[in-house]
Amino acid sequence: MAELTLEEGALLIHAARQSILDAYAQKETLPPKGAAVFGEARGVFVTLHTHPKKELRGCIGFVRPDRPLGEAAVLAARLAAFEDNRFEPVKKSEMESTAIEISVLSIPQPVRGEDANARLKAVRIGQDGLVIQYGRASGLLLPQVAIEWNFTPQTFLEAVCEKAGLPKDMWKSASAKLWTFGAQIFGEEKPGGRVGRQTLVQ
Repeated sequence: MAELTLEEGALLIHAARQSILDAYAQKETLPPKGAAVFGEARGVFVTLHTHPKKELRGCIGFVRPDRPLGEAAVLAARLAAFEDNRFEPVKKSEMESTAIEISVLSIPQPVRGEDANARLKAVRIGQDGLVIQYGRASGLLLPQVAIEWNFTPQTFLEAVCEKAGLPKDMWKSASAKLWTFGAQIFGEEKPGGRVGRQTLVQ
């Protein structure tokens, strides 16, 4: 799976911001153009942070590559701004102090080990995001979360369990399904400003 260039990441960020702004005017937003990768099916998450405090303001996306990347980024941006039920919808006035980050995901890979030690060894801090599913409960944490919170493999696994509303040691159960995934991460240095890149690829 080809990596995106910094220019392509910046185009995605621009389209995500435009999608949110267009929503206030009840306008549709066209997916970005100019790169073949925007038409490829990719998983993607859009994260909104306050600036400069970098407090989470919304985060929604698609872990499975079910739609073209450009279309997915535009849709995920609106969902992150208006449909993340942990937060109030983002007001138009807030966009001047809201920075956008986009994570383009690799295809999730199942963790094959069924015992706890094998699962611990399968998690690579700084490279992997995690998905857990147990029954109808599921949770996801992006790779950068482990770095931001200084997680170990065990505390990262415990955190994704808690994200899913599960007991924090549920990752040890062979009945719990686990996946890892990598990501390329692009983010605004300040709202509407220069876009930088951090690459975390599985």
